[in-house]
Amino acid sequence: MAVEEGYISPPPTLPSTRCSIHLGVQAGSMRRGSDVLSTSRGTVRERGRNRSWLLSSIITVNVLILGIALVSGSVFNNVKINTINLQIFLIVLLILTTAWMLYYTIYTSREDHAVLYKDSHAGPVWLRGGLVLFGLCSLIMDVFKIANYVGYLHCDSAVKIVFPVLQAVFILVQTYFLWLHAKDCVQLQRNITRCGLMLTLSTNLMLWMAAVTEESLHQTVVPPEDGNSTHSYDIRASGGYSSCNCSHSACAVLEKAYYYLYPFNIEYSLFASAMAYVMWKNVGRLIDEHNHHSLHFRLKDVLVGPAVGLVMLGAGLGTFIFYEVDVEKGDPEKRDMVLMIHYVMNTVAVTLMSVSTVAGCAIYRLDQRDHVSGKNPTRSLDVGLLIGASIGQFTICYFTIVAVVATGAEGHLNALNLAVSLLTVIQLCLQNIFIIEGLHREPFHEDMHQASVFTNPYVLQAQAHRDIHNFPGTFMETKMSPALTVHSMHVAPSAPSGSPLPQRHRLTWKRRALKEICAFLLLCNILLWIMPAFGARPQFDNTIGAEFYEFTMWAAVVNIGLPFGIFYRMHSVASLFEVFLTS
Repeated sequence: MAVEEGYISPPPTLPSTRCSIHLGVQAGSMRRGSDVLSTSRGTVRERGRNRSWLLSSIITVNVLILGIALVSGSVFNNVKINTINLQIFLIVLLILTTAWMLYYTIYTSREDHAVLYKDSHAGPVWLRGGLVLFGLCSLIMDVFKIANYVGYLHCDSAVKIVFPVLQAVFILVQTYFLWLHAKDCVQLQRNITRCGLMLTLSTNLMLWMAAVTEESLHQTVVPPEDGNSTHSYDIRASGGYSSCNCSHSACAVLEKAYYYLYPFNIEYSLFASAMAYVMWKNVGRLIDEHNHHSLHFRLKDVLVGPAVGLVMLGAGLGTFIFYEVDVEKGDPEKRDMVLMIHYVMNTVAVTLMSVSTVAGCAIYRLDQRDHVSGKNPTRSLDVGLLIGASIGQFTICYFTIVAVVATGAEGHLNALNLAVSLLTVIQLCLQNIFIIEGLHREPFHEDMHQASVFTNPYVLQAQAHRDIHNFPGTFMETKMSPALTVHSMHVAPSAPSGSPLPQRHRLTWKRRALKEICAFLLLCNILLWIMPAFGARPQFDNTIGAEFYEFTMWAAVVNIGLPFGIFYRMHSVASLFEVFLTS
């Protein structure tokens, strides 16, 4: 009882208790004040970020809509907007964007606390390597353009020489800029940086739009109207030198050469646009790097997928060469034959790809890897581009299906055309599911299957306790023997070579199967990118679409949908390579 009374009412401790209560109240009020202050700062910061996002988005919308109007106007000869007007607009964009990238590289990125964090998922080395490769081909294209336009300088505008010169400078500066700063999460000058990145995005999209339009018009051949006359779009007609003769003999060769390099320039602009968008999303972002995994490219134990993919790639390139050569001859019989071979090749490719993706999705059902958590701008952009770009190919396929079915699908050629379109739709759906599921899986860890034996410490402790009572001398020797302690935790290195223990870098069957599937799909997507990117236009060589929809509408469907379909294949290659690395 005395103890209880002393515990209930200790007079000497009352003042200190009151003091501690008073200090606690003060600390609580200070803590609430700091919370309110941090909340208000966060609100102000959020408002500033929203304003800068809005401003940069407004810049992008205005530039793109004005550019679309100029590109559309420059297509038609009877409109008083020609290629020179469009190129002047592009020159202004190139100068402004190049100036900002130099400013960022020289000044902003070197400021103290400007770049505190790096997004490890943004700008991987294979994406930047592809950017450099496509940029190099774009530089060669600009050199060919300059040499070609020099021959027309005596009777045409000098703007056509200035534009490729400035575009070459822009490509050099932008490639250097993105190689160094693609991972930056900028913390200073956020408004200027967001607007500059959106200007970079808009400029690349405008260059892509102009290149796609020129390439599409070059590949579009208008069928005869009255049976005795033909006409086709001529890019130079809107440029102003249709009646101008070249001053040197290499103009025709140079013009044909740089048209073959347009696909690389188109992909370069899209790669740069995607990287600029990720940088824009990362402005002011605070990155947690503890979930980053180091990925390495190895073809060990992967053989069947690359081998079959290379066979498909070689066979597809052979049929594509025959297709291009025979279609240019203009013989209707040879054209139908090479069209049939082209359809058969595509049917085999998309069928094998569909079967492979079904097998890959089944393996994902057996996979025990966790799904990635948290927001990531790069992954979100990859998924969005994959789904968005596939809409172009879906559009062409469904328009073709309707046309063939409505006309009765007469003949082997139309039956193959229908089969290819249906199988392509199925393949696109399955491949999107496979890639998106792979991008959202955590990478495999190599240390999950090490040749080690992990022991329970409680079992060791119980065994040691028994050894003390039964064999005290032996226990002391065992305790003092480091070799036995190491042996109890890991497999002895002197194990025989015939031991069934798994090796450190040996792939499990699931990992190997996924890598085989990714390698095969990657090579097949390269094949399906090469054929349309370098001139295969079965949509125009087979006249059923133009006859059913009328040529004007059919040309619009193909020339709008096909560039997105071409980009889809190249973007699938990059995404499948990432899935290959994480598998």
